[in-house]
Amino acid sequence: MNRIGRLTRLAVLLAPTLVLSACVHVPMERDRTQTALSEAPAANAPFVSMDKGPFRDDPVPGQWWKLYDDPQLDVLIEEAFKANTDLRVAAANIDRASAMIRQAHAQGTVLANLNAGATVNRDPVAFESFQGYPLVSGGASLTYDFDVGGRIRSLTAAAGHDRDAAQAAYDLTRVNVAAGVAGAYADACAAGMLRARAQHSLGLLRRNLEFTNRLIAAGRGTPLDRDNAEVLVAQLEAQMPGFDTAQENALFRLATLLGRPPAEFPREIQTCVQPPRVTSVLPVGDGAALLRRRPDVRAAERTVAGSLDRIGVARSELYPTVRFGASVEDVSPFKFPGTPRGLSFGLGPLLSWTFPNRKIAHAEIAAAEAERDAALARFDGVMLGALRETESALTTYAHELQRNASLREARDKAAAALAKVQRMRAAGRENALTGLDAARTLSAAEMTLATSDAALASDQVAVFLALGGGWQADAV
Repeated sequence: MNRIGRLTRLAVLLAPTLVLSACVHVPMERDRTQTALSEAPAANAPFVSMDKGPFRDDPVPGQWWKLYDDPQLDVLIEEAFKANTDLRVAAANIDRASAMIRQAHAQGTVLANLNAGATVNRDPVAFESFQGYPLVSGGASLTYDFDVGGRIRSLTAAAGHDRDAAQAAYDLTRVNVAAGVAGAYADACAAGMLRARAQHSLGLLRRNLEFTNRLIAAGRGTPLDRDNAEVLVAQLEAQMPGFDTAQENALFRLATLLGRPPAEFPREIQTCVQPPRVTSVLPVGDGAALLRRRPDVRAAERTVAGSLDRIGVARSELYPTVRFGASVEDVSPFKFPGTPRGLSFGLGPLLSWTFPNRKIAHAEIAAAEAERDAALARFDGVMLGALRETESALTTYAHELQRNASLREARDKAAAALAKVQRMRAAGRENALTGLDAARTLSAAEMTLATSDAALASDQVAVFLALGGGWQADAV
């Protein structure tokens, strides 16, 4: 009865501490993840480059590569999503962040300790007897730390934000992988297109050389005319290995993105001579949708949230550490283990208080607040970068479209001029120099237009990369 009374009194003494641990509140700043920049009208408005090209403010589709209507590209991107090494790393980082959540949460659980032992004792008084008697012992103890300052709560919340940031990093990797595959595919096809255009121009220059030789044979030209025509042919032939190099490098890059060795690049793409291109108006949304969609912006915002919770962790160091312990132990003769006389238990020490060094705690708080300020600045920087990248990608694509249209018109005029000169030379009304100049002009116009076509394919991929789509549920 006395034992029960003592336990009751101990429970009464313990109750205020339990109430205290439940009521203590450490001021947090969990809602300050928005900045003046993120809410600025200019950051959430339609893009200023919208009126420069074929754009509309419709939502960006998750599977933006479907806009190309290219089944081969679809297959390549799906393969990359399954095997890309960067995605595997990002997935492992998510698993690690999830484990850190469990680790933080586990700090609030009861800790158990078991012990056992055996000894041989001898009565020091009985000098005439050296015979000892064996004892066995065993016990268990429980320890629980009260989260008085909210440290465990803040650690768990910060770990959750870290996990969200890791998920955003994974989503960003998906965006980069999709754009990387599309870009490598476009570059490989563009190199094939440039090679095909160069071969076409080379055929044109060779025909011009043959035409010049016929005129010389007819006494209407000079060896210098032939030399000049041969120079043009040789100059263009010298460019052919460069197109092969560009295509092979693009194919090696594509193989790596697919998780394959470079030697196992997709052989079927070697014959591609038309880079993928969306001919319809591009859906680009607006600034507000961009900031919601871009995974790097989301990762930066989650980092800010985590930094706010780490301020809570630092502030919790201002509060004492309160620990509750309970134990039970048995020490008995070896022949009679577990006898009532050998059993003991305790709830002691009931409370263990460890008071903090407040100077250190305040320094840690200041450091955590500085990290929060840095995270907020990085958040603003990421948003500004996202807006700038998108505006730049849109204006680059729009201006290249205009340039491409002018180059196409110039190519057509150069082709018409060469045909006209060839007819006049055949009639003896133009000299070889005029024909050579016309052939050179058409060859240059063909290659410049081909280069612009390749740039358009690359610029479209850059637009979709800047827009940040490719990680949403409909892109899985």
